[in-house]
Amino acid sequence: MSCDLFIFVGEKSADLHGEKILEALKQLSPKLSIFGVGGPKMRAAGLNCVLPMEEFQVMGFVDVFLALPKLMRQFYFVADQILTLKPKTVLFIDYPGFNLRMAKHLRKKGFQGRLCHYICPSVWAWGKKRIPLMAKHLDLLLTILPFEKNYFADTGLRVEYVGHPLVQRIKDHTYLPFPFPQDKKILAIFPGSRRKELERNLALQLQVCSRLKYDNPELVFALSVSDEKYRPLIEEIVEKQGWKDKLQLVPQDRTYELMRAAHAAIAKSGTVTLELALHEVPTVVTYAISALDLFIARDLLKIRLPFYCLVNIIANSEVFPELFGPNFTEKNLYQKISSLIEGTERKICKASCQALKEQLGNGNASREAAKYVLQLIS
Repeated sequence: MSCDLFIFVGEKSADLHGEKILEALKQLSPKLSIFGVGGPKMRAAGLNCVLPMEEFQVMGFVDVFLALPKLMRQFYFVADQILTLKPKTVLFIDYPGFNLRMAKHLRKKGFQGRLCHYICPSVWAWGKKRIPLMAKHLDLLLTILPFEKNYFADTGLRVEYVGHPLVQRIKDHTYLPFPFPQDKKILAIFPGSRRKELERNLALQLQVCSRLKYDNPELVFALSVSDEKYRPLIEEIVEKQGWKDKLQLVPQDRTYELMRAAHAAIAKSGTVTLELALHEVPTVVTYAISALDLFIARDLLKIRLPFYCLVNIIANSEVFPELFGPNFTEKNLYQKISSLIEGTERKICKASCQALKEQLGNGNASREAAKYVLQLIS
């Protein structure tokens, strides 16, 4: 048994990217045989799924450590599937800790197909030792940030910048009516998409919203429910914080409608911050992490950057205020978000968002990536 392409994704954001690449591939070459590991969006797009992506979703250094036995079993299962199917090309999307080990393992086992990685690991932040590893085992790296290609200039690895997929995703989105309050300033809350993110971020975010409501009686609040399975948890936290029936819960499929309506936002760090920037929503970025995870990141892995929010990293300047670890306090969040509701800092933030949009351009990253993958297959 063989196939043309095997795609692997291990997390929710990669499932979104994989869906669009699958759609582009089917338009460009409808008869492709495509197997892989994918989430609900990729499965709906026609992926022949050998294992659901949801089996790989863990977060934080400690959680990953506890899940290692399960992840190792899954690793060898996926490797056996690839070696059995013998695809012409394997496309890894993000999830570098797993995927780069898989590339090395496949080469060691004699895999002769092409290996392509889409979405470069953050070698500019940490893990620069990955650069020679990638150059040795990969045939092609597709990047979505304009500065990443420079980090591989001294290697023999072919690197292509395809643009950022969110640009096209937002451009293609059809905004549907949603019953947001009219003629009101909406503060949108994006507390995260995983249980521990919600537990660590949402309560403090709501405490600050209580102070904002006192200062601005006309301000209304809406909270993004990024995954319906966590709605009961969200409702529990909302009720404990005294916000029951005082804010609007917005389902995941109306996220962009919320962003377009938002006057300002509080968001847990992640891809959502770039989506907010592309919607030109002034945002304060938060990331509550455990003391142990903070110690591992700063003191063991030596991850010390001028910025940690993706928006600020791309712009190489502070577009969005960011509050990480011990800096994520009620006082700091209140001060930062208050400055973005009115005044000069709000205007500067919106102008910076516009500049970021110009920097990323208007290309269709998924279609460009699909073209490069087809070149490997043919």
